[in-house]
Amino acid sequence: MRKSRLSKHKQNRLIELFVAGATARTAASLVGINKTTTSYYFHRLRGLIYRNDDNGGLMAREIEVDESYFGGKRKGKRGRGASGKVPVFGLLKRDGRVYAVPIADARSNTLMPIIRRKVKPDSVVYSDSFRGYNVLDVSEFKHLRINHSKIFADEENHINGIENFWSQAKRQLRKFNGVPRGHFPLFLKECEWRFNNSDPKSQLSQLKQWVRDNMG
Repeated sequence: MRKSRLSKHKQNRLIELFVAGATARTAASLVGINKTTTSYYFHRLRGLIYRNDDNGGLMAREIEVDESYFGGKRKGKRGRGASGKVPVFGLLKRDGRVYAVPIADARSNTLMPIIRRKVKPDSVVYSDSFRGYNVLDVSEFKHLRINHSKIFADEENHINGIENFWSQAKRQLRKFNGVPRGHFPLFLKECEWRFNNSDPKSQLSQLKQWVRDNMG
């Protein structure tokens, strides 16, 4: 990644505003630079997060899984099967980290390789009643499911954690008034990184270090 032409002071201000959740338009006004330059710099920061953030090894013990659909408001069907939206699969270790990835579809043969790659065998996997998770019943995992048409939580049997992440991610992305599909994985990774590193001081320290290592 080539060195940025911006002064160190301006870069530090942009990193601070990025961590604070400012839009490129707001950051450009506060720092006194062009909005296009700010947008490009924020894009580079998302690229650094995408390439450098270590999501950790295998998840173990209690894991919640779910899919969600991202995109602009459209008429017609919502949720599973909605057209024009980006499907995303997420796994969350209770009291731990989240992992989210765009997927082509929510079929079992798409979801299971991701679960096997990210979750330690014999872990408890919680899901809703979607048929794509039926294969978990005859897998190396203990599978518990919650039927959302009847109840949203039954003591420890719920997927409230991953659903909380979806809510936070969609709230974060709404302020951009649309994200180009080709850039969506970078924005999703940013949401994941913010969720897993909730302390702004930690976020700021990580980003500044990645900028020093990669952008001079």
